[in-house]
Amino acid sequence: MKRHKLTEKVIRDLSPPITQDQLIVRDTAMAGLGVRITKAGHRAFVFNYTCNGLQRRMTIGAPPAWSVAAARERAKEIRRQVDAGIDPLEEKKKARTEETLAGVWSQYRAEVLSTRSSKTQGNVISIWKRLVLPALGKQRLSTIRQRDIERLHQNVSKRTPTQSNRMLASIQHVFSKSVQWGLLDRNPVKGIERNSENRRVRFLSENELARFLSILRKSNRTPSRIAIEFLLLTGARSGETFRAKWDEFDLVAAIWQKPKANTKSGKVHRVPLNPQALELLLSAKEIAVNEYVFAGAKGAHLTTVKTLFTRVRKEAGIEDFRIHDLRHCYASVLAMSGVPLLAIGSLLGHSQLSTTARYAHLDDSTLRAATQVVGTKVEMNGKHAD
Repeated sequence: MKRHKLTEKVIRDLSPPITQDQLIVRDTAMAGLGVRITKAGHRAFVFNYTCNGLQRRMTIGAPPAWSVAAARERAKEIRRQVDAGIDPLEEKKKARTEETLAGVWSQYRAEVLSTRSSKTQGNVISIWKRLVLPALGKQRLSTIRQRDIERLHQNVSKRTPTQSNRMLASIQHVFSKSVQWGLLDRNPVKGIERNSENRRVRFLSENELARFLSILRKSNRTPSRIAIEFLLLTGARSGETFRAKWDEFDLVAAIWQKPKANTKSGKVHRVPLNPQALELLLSAKEIAVNEYVFAGAKGAHLTTVKTLFTRVRKEAGIEDFRIHDLRHCYASVLAMSGVPLLAIGSLLGHSQLSTTARYAHLDDSTLRAATQVVGTKVEMNGKHAD
């Protein structure tokens, strides 16, 4: 094994070995650094080191793409890693076998997302196919930095700010699972600021509700007509309502137990039914043709009630009102009647109280009672002053 102060000229002038497969010339200026030349004349910088009692040799790169100065700097970096107890070769092996984000997404989709409702699965899969995977899918998990995700969020926000928030929430959940699975030490999404959202809460006034129901009830008794009023009486999501089967209902106990496959939270949701909703179910039972409460065409369930809903809304002269707003109507009646937010959230199937909090402003009875305390106090002190 020869030693020489390596220069570009020294490396160029090296002759391939004749009696052995390769020859390594050590650099006298940087301990551990050398240049290897094979019988075929291929040259490459290498670095020898000892880590955890093991002798290692790591290839740095080939000249002239790598200069002697660059090879020495890389050798210094490797030495610093070794001194810190890190084996660069092992790290390199880990990087080659580490999952990409696309790989982790496939595992998440199979093990986690598959337990959610079909509608949720469709929405999340669409977001990943269109937005996340094209941008970050090929990157190794540990190489994705918070700045990478922030940049993606900012780019998508220019077109669809709200959907960008949904995308960010989904990415965060995938990374949270990666931490749980031991693939990462921390979640890079935590701390990224979401776009502000003006959450829309549209519900019908008493006059609008009367007009809406009057026209709806004049319609033929079809699954669509019954489903619309059922949505209003239960506050259920349209997807879980349309997919509801008769075996989910206990008509004697007036209980609807929604299976986790149909709920947004991915959990079983058990809710009591009011007498009016129960009466609608009995009416639906009379025209039932299959296992679904709200039957559609060809033995399937309803997928939409948009045609009838739009006609009723227009005839009632109601603007800016969507099918999902029937859910808001249900919640707003509860809130304005003084029902606690926790109970409202439980009936709606919210997993977080913050989601239900959008209805808090509709019930001012607590605030009214609180401010009356001051009024009473001032009035009493005024009488004493007299």
